[in-house]
This record gives sequence, structure tokens and C-alpha cells, in this order.
Amino acid sequence: MNLPNKLTIFRVILILPFVLLLLGGFHQWPWFMAVCGSFIEYVDYIALGIFIVASLTDLLDGKIARKYNLVTNFGKFMDPLADKLLVCAALICLVEMCRIPSWIVIIIISREFIISGFRLIASDKGVVIAANYWGKFKTTFQMVMVCLMIANIEKLQIVTDIVMWIALALTVISLIDYIWKNKSVMADN
Repeated sequence: MNLPNKLTIFRVILILPFVLLLLGGFHQWPWFMAVCGSFIEYVDYIALGIFIVASLTDLLDGKIARKYNLVTNFGKFMDPLADKLLVCAALICLVEMCRIPSWIVIIIISREFIISGFRLIASDKGVVIAANYWGKFKTTFQMVMVCLMIANIEKLQIVTDIVMWIALALTVISLIDYIWKNKSVMADN
């Protein structure tokens, strides 16, 4: 397994501590409170740090894979899936925290299910569909949106809202583009 694929797997592994920290899952464990009790007010920022590290592995694994010709079918499939898992987990947590409307998250997650369905059909036909630029822009804006919402800085609320609307628009645009460019995958051959 090459380095880009290891970074992708690492991103998936980071989802669990991120979610547990963001939703307070660790707070139920006495040893956590004994060790980290004085840092409890910074848990959101620790979760944000984990999310940022996980997001940066997305950027890094792609650059390494392309620069050193380490692109694999596993990476083409798993890298976008790892992004979806990370962003969807974060969005669900943010709904729980009342920082994003659930209907926006439903649209975003629905798009991910549709694209995953397309990828499954394509893989059945022996075709691996890599992420395109619209999808990359969408993922970038979603990750920035998540960071802003986790940080929850009142003075940046307008910026957060603007980024949220751009992320939502890119979600819909990337879905339409993806379906249009890959419509042949749905054809019966």
C-alpha cells in the first residue's frame, strides 16, 4: 500500500475521535475527564484541529499520488469516499449541535448517495470514475464551511453563511455535472 492510500485510510480513522470529541462522547468516560477535564472548554477546537488534519490529508494524498504516479484504483475509489465520510459525519454532528439546518445536510448527503450509486454501477461495468473539478471545489467549500461552523465565531457568521450557500450551490452543480458527464454509465449495454 502506497503513501497516498495510507493517508486516505488515516483520514477515515480520524473520523471516530473527531465525532467523539465534537459530540462529547469522551465526556462519559471518567478517565477522560480526569486527564482532560481542564481542557473541556477547548474540545471543539481539538475536534476542529483533527478535522483540519484530516482535510489536509485529502490535499496531500492527491498531490503525492499525481506527482509520483501513485494513482491507484483503490485511491480513485477510496479517496472520494473518505471525503464523503468525513464531511457527512461532520455535518451530522453540526445538525446535532444546531449549527446547520438539517435540510441542507439532507441535500448534501443525498448528493453523496447518488454519486456513490453511480460509482457502484460504473464499477460493475469495470469503470472507475475519478472525482472531477466541480466535486473538488464542492469538497473544499464544504470542508471550509465545516471548519467555520465548528469554530462558531460570532463575528464570522456572515462569512460562514456565505460559504454555506456556496457549498450548497456547488453540491447541486457538481451533482448535475457528474450525472451529465457520466450518463453513459446508466445506459443498458
